[in-house]
Amino acid sequence: MPKSKRRGGGHPRGTSGAQHRNMQSFSDEDASIETMSHCSGFSDPSSITEDGPEVDEEATQEDLEYKLKGLIDLTLDKSAKTRQSALEGLKNALSSKILYEFILERRMTLTDSIERCIKKGKSDEQRAAAGLACLLCVQLGSGIESEEIYKTLAPILKKILCDASASVQARQACATCLGVCCFIATDDITELYTTMECLENIFTKSYQNERNSNSISSTQNTVLHISALLAWTLLLTICPMNEVKKKLEMHLHKFPILLSCDDVNMRIAAGETLALLFELARETDGDFFYEDMELLTQKLKALATDGNKHRAKVDKRKQRSVFRDVLRAVEEHDFPTETVKFGPERMYIDCWVKKQTYDTFKEILGSGIQYHLQSNELLRNVFELGPPLMLDEATLKSMKIPRFERHLYNSAAFKARTKARNKCRDKRADVGEVF
Repeated sequence: MPKSKRRGGGHPRGTSGAQHRNMQSFSDEDASIETMSHCSGFSDPSSITEDGPEVDEEATQEDLEYKLKGLIDLTLDKSAKTRQSALEGLKNALSSKILYEFILERRMTLTDSIERCIKKGKSDEQRAAAGLACLLCVQLGSGIESEEIYKTLAPILKKILCDASASVQARQACATCLGVCCFIATDDITELYTTMECLENIFTKSYQNERNSNSISSTQNTVLHISALLAWTLLLTICPMNEVKKKLEMHLHKFPILLSCDDVNMRIAAGETLALLFELARETDGDFFYEDMELLTQKLKALATDGNKHRAKVDKRKQRSVFRDVLRAVEEHDFPTETVKFGPERMYIDCWVKKQTYDTFKEILGSGIQYHLQSNELLRNVFELGPPLMLDEATLKSMKIPRFERHLYNSAAFKARTKARNKCRDKRADVGEVF
């Protein structure tokens, strides 16, 4: 992944804290209401009116920064509820807008707040703080600033991840945060391997649970193992080829064990990781051969056509869809290309490595993924999209489809879809009458 080191002047430590001490105290309820009013403006990046009056962008930016400063101060509040709401508000802002300059000046203050919330907070607050740390690195990109943040937070994240007495939700968030921040920030290959080993120590416990049918694995622990597995897989995509070969030898013959897990999400995560491992194995060795191919394909075919009545319909549908693609990857070396549209651009996801990376950032950014694909230099470097397109307002306005036209198009598409489905239903009815 391309790395571009940048140095920028940091905001002096304690500045925001001083502002906070000068603020007038108020009740927890008032703080929560105040914080939520700040948060509400960041929920949707596309909330700007299409045909409304022109907005003073400079005034809007100043108002936004004023609210964000207030949220940063509230991360030091005595009320856990207020701190959590402030963290969530900052997450919403960072996922829906590019705020590089603002964040750059205050990165040390934010890092201190995140570290404090992860160390001393409870489960929900720790999750929100870990999520904010991911977004902080996404905003700052793969430069020296993100590396400093990662070096500060990595020890405490690893400590909580390996602490069996900590909340499972907090450990899950720490696993994801470790994987994402390491992926973005670290240039130290030793640190990369150490982080992967830390994640391995978590998800490999699922191997033991599946081998030993008498062992009891809680659903919560399975969720933790899934997060650790996905974070580990993300980091595997940036490993040197010699390390990839070692990991393949260590894990490739063990992953089929996880396909028998009772949890559908673990089966899907294991299946997608297995497809990615096969893809990497064939890249490293053109003559790659898997000894238990017949047994593996039988398992994958069973999961791709699973009709067990004791499983939920939604789970079966999701599982069958994923494992049809996994089976094609293992048997035919094929990947069903997906197209992601954002603004006037398109991105083609044509391999499992790219899919894993995209899914991770989509999980972190939520609905803001499209905006960041358009404007965030880090994501555009990761997905090889080139520099952001510079489009003026007139061009953007001309590209927008009027709301009435969109309504007509959606209505026509709905009618066509309904007709096609009715024809299929008629054919099924005819077949039923013949038999």
